[in-house]
Amino acid sequence: MAANGMDRTRQFLRDMGLPAGDLHDLPASTQRFADGGQWRVEIPSVEGPNALRAVFETADALGVPVHRVSQGSGVMLLTDNELDEMHAIASARGVEVSLFIGPRAGWDTGAMAYASAGRVVAPKIRGEDQLVQAVEDVRRSCEHGIESVLVTDEGLLEVLGAMRKAGEFPAGLILKGSVMLGASNPVSIRNLERLGLTTFNVPTDLSLAQLAAIRAATTMPLDIYIEVPDDIGGFIRHYEIADIVRVAAPVYLKFGLRNAPNIYPSGTHLEATAISLTRERLRRAKLGLDLLHRLDPDAVMSPLPYAIAAGV
Repeated sequence: MAANGMDRTRQFLRDMGLPAGDLHDLPASTQRFADGGQWRVEIPSVEGPNALRAVFETADALGVPVHRVSQGSGVMLLTDNELDEMHAIASARGVEVSLFIGPRAGWDTGAMAYASAGRVVAPKIRGEDQLVQAVEDVRRSCEHGIESVLVTDEGLLEVLGAMRKAGEFPAGLILKGSVMLGASNPVSIRNLERLGLTTFNVPTDLSLAQLAAIRAATTMPLDIYIEVPDDIGGFIRHYEIADIVRVAAPVYLKFGLRNAPNIYPSGTHLEATAISLTRERLRRAKLGLDLLHRLDPDAVMSPLPYAIAAGV
């Protein structure tokens, strides 16, 4: 019997080196971080040096490993001294700091990003001048020793990837794809990797089968929210954490916070709130990791370059 159209499409995908569909059998990933680990921990929305200090104070108190922190307000909303402080604090612990690239349509003067149906463009780069400004944010971050940035626009990603290749930026510059990039299938995500993406925060609502198919198409680490902020879904996936590690490794387990305000752009007027939210994210990470150890005690964490007080 002749193959139907969908069967032919699935075979064409296989010929392209892609999975033919979502992988409902949930195969275990054989990929690992270079250090052999399956999982690492990312704490997001760390808005400034005082919030970063709170990360490590709380991590030590609770025995939570932290491999990466990320920020959302943008390089442009941190002073030179604040950038230097964040670099110094994180470097002393061997922890990656990833800063959001500041310029974006949602903070610009255009109207579409503020319209009910136009909010999807808010994270994107609006116009070539804004693209130049975004590149300048990356230059400034690198000048202060922070060589990891969050990217939300495919065109900007292509430019940054090309500039890194040409030596305009350090060869080790990490281009971290924000969840706001929105790529949700193996083809789109593989294309982002080809443009120079280093690590990608997948959309928050992907099933295990969808994550497994994405892992089959890319070698870069996946950043996956275990607890999701309200404005991008609000899910709490603690009981899926062991399966997420198994099918998606190498993976950054990212602990956002439900029932919490969006504080972007942050600043000293919101610092007490930012620090309080940061401390609760570490507590939520403790809860999630305790479940991971209970459900799969053999899951391999990437080693930490420092000792934490309470152990893991």
